[in-house]
Amino acid sequence: MEEAISEVSTIITISDVLEYQFCPRFIYFMRCLDIPQHEEKRFKVIKGREVHEERQSTNKDYVRKKLHCIRKESEVYLVSKTNHIKGIVDEVLFLEDGTAAPLEYKFAEYKEKLFSTYRYQIVLQGLLIKENYGKEVNRGYICYTRSNSLVKEMEITSSDFNKAIDVIDAILEIIEKGKYPKATRSGNKCIDCCYRNICV
Repeated sequence: MEEAISEVSTIITISDVLEYQFCPRFIYFMRCLDIPQHEEKRFKVIKGREVHEERQSTNKDYVRKKLHCIRKESEVYLVSKTNHIKGIVDEVLFLEDGTAAPLEYKFAEYKEKLFSTYRYQIVLQGLLIKENYGKEVNRGYICYTRSNSLVKEMEITSSDFNKAIDVIDAILEIIEKGKYPKATRSGNKCIDCCYRNICV
């Protein structure tokens, strides 16, 4: 990444990274042209927000006990000035082995696989926790509230952190240079896209 990009003061969000994963052009339309998504009209977003209501019925103490958690912080807002990203972590868990880990609640059923957006979200949260708390982060957890609050563990490696930083750098380049990126390779995503009428 060029020197100019590494020194920018722009701070992106974890949501920006997830939008970039959906399609890089979301970043261009939202952050360069300032065209809002009107995401409240999108079915997936509306359903996703219901997780906060669902989470209230989850036996959190039972979940954390299974994970050997000795302390936790909830709804934690974190910022990384080093990596130019910010976000809210549902729960920061401090574990018996001295490490820390993010726990993310999803209004979803477990489908025997980990979606790439979930993986990036956990890795980015881990990056924020690592910087702000000075703790080693080598795993994260996802609680699937529609599968009886099933909790799945996800390993986080240094390679995961490096890949996430590369994605952040790519997003910063779009924003700072006004670069018009290539569209997603998945045409199916265009069907539900709020920018489909202006994307060429």
